Amino acid sequence: MNHEKKRSIERVLITGGTGSFGKTMLKDLLARGADEVRIVSRDEEKQDALRAELRDDRVRYYIGDIRDRGAVDRAMHGVDAVFHAAALKQVPSCEFFPHEAVLTNIIGSENVIRSAVAAGVQSVVCLSTDKAVFPVNAMGMTKALMEKTAQATARELGPGSDTSVSAVRYGNVMYSRGSAIPLFVRQIKAGKPITVTEPTMTRFLMPLRDSVALVHHAFENANQGDLFIKKAPASTIADLVSALKELFNVPDHPVEFIGWRHAEKLYETLASAQELASSEDMGDYYRIVLDMRDLNYKPYFSEGEEVTARLDDYHSHNTDRLDVAGVKELLLTLPEIQTELQAWTEVK
Repeated sequence: MNHEKKRSIERVLITGGTGSFGKTMLKDLLARGADEVRIVSRDEEKQDALRAELRDDRVRYYIGDIRDRGAVDRAMHGVDAVFHAAALKQVPSCEFFPHEAVLTNIIGSENVIRSAVAAGVQSVVCLSTDKAVFPVNAMGMTKALMEKTAQATARELGPGSDTSVSAVRYGNVMYSRGSAIPLFVRQIKAGKPITVTEPTMTRFLMPLRDSVALVHHAFENANQGDLFIKKAPASTIADLVSALKELFNVPDHPVEFIGWRHAEKLYETLASAQELASSEDMGDYYRIVLDMRDLNYKPYFSEGEEVTARLDDYHSHNTDRLDVAGVKELLLTLPEIQTELQAWTEVK
């Protein structure tokens, strides 16, 4: 680590802590012995359910919206690290209500970052998505601007600041709420056709455990303004569906092709060629280094980058492609799939 002192992770704040990532990170931090983990989210019902599930006095629950700077400030005092996961993530919702996505994903993120800086938090790690690269929908556009907000603050603070601001970017998290895999499983169990938009579409496949590991990697290794990417395999939607049908032993289960959804991509990109030109290959991860140019605009217009033209973007069409057997193997590592398969076998 390029730090004068080792970062503490005794008191952590997770925004959006009742979501799929937030709950997994929370349990991981508790298992690592964190003294206190604070959850900031809007949904009191989800907080109450989580409280009843965990029954752990080290967890503190704060009702609040990140759009409200005061609510964020109340939860921020005395925190060592912030993992910022709160966001509007559903593509259709953001398409219909883009202003709401702006308020949460951009302005809310600014509130979290500025509050952390004011409170002297050691490290802020902001969670982003592959949809922020070459965005074609409002969700991706607002997450891209969330990244720019984090980077602008990091550039302003500089490397000597007490607060480090970094970000991580990853693709589809397998079995996260609202994602394709739990939808397909529900459709199989209900005897309904599996609804597929475009079978040749590819998507990165990342278990929740890898997204947690990515955030820990950023926390432990980030220099000011770094953005980290976890290398991940991908598959076509057709192979994903075939793998699920084989696992649940329903080879003849119907599949309905419903056509492309609005603002959907054939493949997702985790890093552009331009970003890779200023990146460090860390094995399982890419570290994309912050562009530290200041408000002198000359470099933006009169200096080119020869290396960029020789690189390719890193996307789900050119990463490691899993076949059906590979997808099945990865799916079987998911506790949720194991639970669903056990229940399915008992019913059968």
